[in-house]
Amino acid sequence: MKTQHAISIEDLDISNFVAVEVQADIPNNLPMRKWLHAWLLDPNIPGNFQKPVDRWIGILIVVNLFALVFEHVPSVYEANKQWFHWFDIFSVGVFTVEYLLRLYLAPEDEELKNKTNARLRHVSSPFAVIDFLAVAPFYLQAFIPIDLRVLRFLRLLRILKLFRVLVPAYHEFVLLNQGRTFRQKMHALLFVSPFGGKLHDFFNNFIGLWVLISVLAVVLESVHSVSYILHVEFVILDSIAVAIFTIEYCMRIYCCVEEPRFSHGLTGRIKQAKQPATVVDFLAILPFFLEYFLHHLMDLRFLRVFRLARLLKLTRGSDATATLGRVIQREWPVIAAAGFIMLLLVVLTASLGYLFENEAQPDKFDNIPNAIYWAVITLASVGYGDISPVTPAGRAMTMVLALIGIGIFAIPAALLSSAFSDELVKERNALKIQIHDILADGQIDPEEMEFIRRESKRLHLNVGEINALLQQVQKELHEHANFSAMPIHTIAGNPEHAVEHFKSLLSTIRQLTLLTDPVMFEKVAIAKDRLSASELALWQQIQAKS
Repeated sequence: MKTQHAISIEDLDISNFVAVEVQADIPNNLPMRKWLHAWLLDPNIPGNFQKPVDRWIGILIVVNLFALVFEHVPSVYEANKQWFHWFDIFSVGVFTVEYLLRLYLAPEDEELKNKTNARLRHVSSPFAVIDFLAVAPFYLQAFIPIDLRVLRFLRLLRILKLFRVLVPAYHEFVLLNQGRTFRQKMHALLFVSPFGGKLHDFFNNFIGLWVLISVLAVVLESVHSVSYILHVEFVILDSIAVAIFTIEYCMRIYCCVEEPRFSHGLTGRIKQAKQPATVVDFLAILPFFLEYFLHHLMDLRFLRVFRLARLLKLTRGSDATATLGRVIQREWPVIAAAGFIMLLLVVLTASLGYLFENEAQPDKFDNIPNAIYWAVITLASVGYGDISPVTPAGRAMTMVLALIGIGIFAIPAALLSSAFSDELVKERNALKIQIHDILADGQIDPEEMEFIRRESKRLHLNVGEINALLQQVQKELHEHANFSAMPIHTIAGNPEHAVEHFKSLLSTIRQLTLLTDPVMFEKVAIAKDRLSASELALWQQIQAKS
């Protein structure tokens, strides 16, 4: 149902449909202070540098945190002390410039510009105090002897600068979830919903960051020289990561009942636990607990490699992964048939290799199972060269089967590639049909616009494609519109529609005059006072011209 905020597609800006880069419209003749604030700090001007500035400051804060961690590792810090020093100077320089810039531009801040002593109020604000504490220890050590450990602790205060983006997101989250239960709020934080806001995105980014950190730690832990130096740090980091992932897993199982498909208390949670993404979440923490509780019974260090399964957590909510899953499910019979043929070919090749090469190379082709390795790398056109036939019959057979394998082994890849492309085309065409239906009445409301914007971004539709579709709909509205399905006030609101509707009505009346007996028509109209004199005169005039 259309809302009162619906607008005509004639006045619609195509850039609203897709994520088009917007250029900030900031006059160059503004006073310097206003101009700088508009470009760097004003969150209400699209296309300025406010978001990039906050993003890079946030990245620098996180890197500072890691630098502080590595400063506690003597073997790392002592060898790179100069680099740590220069990085600290660079960080302090950036944070100092940010602090002074915010102080200078405080009178332009929306909350302070109408108040006296704007800069003094800014200095005493919580965010400004945090910004000051982030740089003060560096300057204090030049005048006051500060113990290095105390200095490092004070530098940890830089992490508090992240509250500049977290606090507004938290306030937005609270506003969106007023009157909702604790479980509903937790659901909004973890699951996609209209109540999540920016805090939901920050939470997902936080989990994604810890996934990357923990996987990188697993990879580096396999390097003996690195593991020897950072063994304790790796243990602590893995414990923190497992704690975060365990809390997330429990939260997801607890609040999943707010989802319609998991609404039942017990069976809903069991169904959620069986979802592929949730199984991945469980596997991400399982090795840690198995090793912790069962290490006295058996050696479970091999389970550590399974911590790499955490990388699969990044696939949660991925449109590409969901599309690939649908493709595999749809094409599974064909893929299974191709796999069966590949299996037959591998066994046949291994058997022939054993038959021709067993006597010549009994150490390499000692049995058919061992020959399967050679068969696979041959048919897949890998050919490592560690095992190769030496008999004339074996070499001839290898050449023939290698050529066959090029085609057979390429079938699954070709199927997936073609099916994946077809699936994207189908999704785009389905979206175009939905957009056509939405715009068919000549108007669009905010909910419909948000749907089109979200789906266009997901399927990577550009402005040209949306614009072409809109022009097609407009043409159909002008030439083939069914005005009978539109309310009269909507038709009257558009002069072109009104003219077309009037012409359509006149055409219908002319057809009526041609198909109706004029004598009987006028007799009934006059006898029963169905038409007034002016209406009857108009009828006779139209009939005469017809």
